[in-house]
Amino acid sequence: MNGNYMSNPLIFIISTLFHLYAFALALRFILQWVRADFYNPLSQFVVKVTTPVVRPARNLIPGYKGLDLATLIVCYLILALSQAIVQSIGGYPLTVASVVIMAITDTVSLFIDVFFYAILIQALISWVNPHGGNPISYVLASVTAPVLRPVQKFIPPIGGMDISPVFAMIGLKVIEMLINPIFYALLK
Repeated sequence: MNGNYMSNPLIFIISTLFHLYAFALALRFILQWVRADFYNPLSQFVVKVTTPVVRPARNLIPGYKGLDLATLIVCYLILALSQAIVQSIGGYPLTVASVVIMAITDTVSLFIDVFFYAILIQALISWVNPHGGNPISYVLASVTAPVLRPVQKFIPPIGGMDISPVFAMIGLKVIEMLINPIFYALLK
C-alpha cells in the first residue's frame, strides 16, 4: 500500500460512489428479473438513475431469456473500473487478472448485498407497520421472494412470527463467505 495519507479517503470516496451506482444497477437487474412493479416509486427511481448508462449498452448487448444482460455487464464494468482506479491509487500492482477477478468478486458480493439489505429493510418495515400499504414494501416483497420462498418452505412461521428472514440473511452471508475465498485464491 502506498504510504500516501490522502489515498485512503480518496479510495473510500471512489469505492463508495462506484459501489452505490453499481448497487442501483444490480437492483435494476433484479427488479427486471423478478418482474417487479415498474410504476412503483422505487422502481422508477432506480430506472431513472441507471438509464443514462444502460440505454447505450442495450444497443450493443442484447438480452437473453428475459435477463437484462446490458445492465448486468454495465454493473460489472463499473465495479471493474472502480477496482482499476482503487488499485492504481492504492499502489497495488495493477493487472488485468486482478481487476477482472476482483470485479467478479465485487459483483457477486454486491448482488448478495442487494438481497441481504432488501430482506433487512422488508423485515424492519414489517415490524414498524405490519399491515401498511407502503409502496416500497411491495417491491421489496418481489425482490426478496426468490430468496425467502425456499427458506420459508423449511422454516414456517412460529407462533405467527416469520423468522425465515433471519435464516435467509445468515445463509446469504455464509454463501458470500464460501464464494469469495475461491476468487481470492485465483489471485495467488
